[in-house]
Amino acid sequence: MGGSFPAGGFGAGNHAEGMWQMMEQLRSGFEKRAGSRVSRGDVRAAVLALLAEQPMHGYQIIREIEERSGGSWKPSAGSVYPTLQLLADEGLISAEESNGRKTYALTDDGREEAARAAASAPWSTAGQGESSAFTALPKAGIELAQVAAQVARTGTPEQVQRAATVLDEARRRLYSILAQD
Repeated sequence: MGGSFPAGGFGAGNHAEGMWQMMEQLRSGFEKRAGSRVSRGDVRAAVLALLAEQPMHGYQIIREIEERSGGSWKPSAGSVYPTLQLLADEGLISAEESNGRKTYALTDDGREEAARAAASAPWSTAGQGESSAFTALPKAGIELAQVAAQVARTGTPEQVQRAATVLDEARRRLYSILAQD
């Protein structure tokens, strides 16, 4: 992450602004890597697989995919609802409104399509190849950035300097991990 931190380290310049910029850079860097690795076609397969089990509304589908993928894939409403509409247009699902919510169910054609697509659960491939360490590292980094920002906002100048020293040491130790065989 060389070059990601404000010039002069954490104790230089406007503490809060520099810390928030650093935190935003850290967060966005991890989000680019840790984001959903599932294509739009997989949303379709996931919706069909879930509706093959039972009728659901859109929010249930989103929650169920997130749960079954262990949190590595949470499709947006902007991908699930258009997929539901497309499946309805194709005659593969039907919608019934109840209590202000549309509940979707497979039609006979939809059950046939779901059976053909049932080779593997689409959520089991979400983030495939990612280890738990890959998901743990972004979380740890974001938590570290948050506490560093808190020290910058509320700490004394001496505490800010000590925190900067600790973070510099952590950065060097992380690089040493990469340097090892």
